[in-house]
Amino acid sequence: MLGDRIEVEVTGVAHGGISVARFEGRVVFVADAIPGETVVVEVTENAKPSFWRAVTVEVLEPSPFRRDHVWAAASLDRAPADRAGGAEFGHIDLGHQRELKRQVLVDALARFGRTDAFSGVRVEALPSGGPASAAVADGVVPDADGTGWRTRVRLQVDADGMPGPYAARSHRVISVDDIPLAVQEARAVLPLGERFRGATHVDVVVPSFGDPFVVVEETRTTRHRARSDRRRIVERVGDREFGLDARGFWQVHRHAAATLTRAVQDAVDPAAFDLHAANLDLYGGVGLLAAAVGDRFGDGMSITSVESDQTATEHAAENLAEWVGAKTVADRVDRFLRGIRMTAGPVERDRLSRATVVLDPPRSGAGREVVDQLAELAPTQIVYVACDPVALARDVGMLAAHGYRLSGLRAFDLFPNTHHVEAVASFRRD
Repeated sequence: MLGDRIEVEVTGVAHGGISVARFEGRVVFVADAIPGETVVVEVTENAKPSFWRAVTVEVLEPSPFRRDHVWAAASLDRAPADRAGGAEFGHIDLGHQRELKRQVLVDALARFGRTDAFSGVRVEALPSGGPASAAVADGVVPDADGTGWRTRVRLQVDADGMPGPYAARSHRVISVDDIPLAVQEARAVLPLGERFRGATHVDVVVPSFGDPFVVVEETRTTRHRARSDRRRIVERVGDREFGLDARGFWQVHRHAAATLTRAVQDAVDPAAFDLHAANLDLYGGVGLLAAAVGDRFGDGMSITSVESDQTATEHAAENLAEWVGAKTVADRVDRFLRGIRMTAGPVERDRLSRATVVLDPPRSGAGREVVDQLAELAPTQIVYVACDPVALARDVGMLAAHGYRLSGLRAFDLFPNTHHVEAVASFRRD
């Protein structure tokens, strides 16, 4: 059956940018389709008896939400193995993309978080393209097709030194002549026709200040030499500036950092915020969200930002220097929490119980160990920034078991034309 073509009716959407169909009683996960369509698919995986995986090769009855793909290199016109990855929703009307993301988030919360309290949440649009300082009305998207927003682009490099994206659902580098999700400044310097022999990948970076530039990541044998040439860049969020390493993490959507700053500020309940509590910023990066809290509540704020990356922590110390009560710690979050849980005395325990905790974990979520240790410290409120709906939902369920109620939820379309959705969730201790 592998490689065979079958006709299916697509009935729903699943996490990961794929749709759901059935064939002779078996679930089929289908790429490049839209719920409501009848399509011909090619079976790409049938090893498990409970489900198959397939990719669309022909649309027999299209959805009213189907459009020409925003990236020709990822369209149905290409053979499935040669379609570019990274824009798996590019064939769907932008508004309907957000509805599908909402469905995935709500379903995950129901399945893993055991809550339907926010089934009416909507996925909010961001301005797309244009400089971060551009005055854009809330919710208005200048680029109606959701392109032109990535300020960071990673090109993989094949064995011959040619750069390009991975093919969808593959680690095979393919050739493209453009990447339309990137901001115009990045597209102007994409080194798609150059060769980078010995490199693993190439990054194009468009910072808030200065010209766009290319960073080449060398192979393992020469990586030490390449990494010794570290470059500091500056990003702006509103009137505030953040220094960071050119290779360091920063939100890729031009308006994402400002959007999350406002969302976190709004999510913190001021009636429950204590300036002098042992407030925490976990997975703090270069201090973006700690600064958001500081700007919301003033110079007297006490907060500790914890980040495992030493370089990011050094930048965070500079970025948060104006707050006397701000500290930075280079450590894994689980190890940091374990340490204060074991050593905190009565006074510190009291400060922790009055604390507000902001956390922005990786895609895998905070996980049981961190959730359990955090809950034992019993902070008053938690604000959780999530980039994966299933990971968030699992942590929602674990926090609920510790008496933390999901009290607020917003979702944002930080990654148009992909399946990814960002959420900001707030929790109060019952």
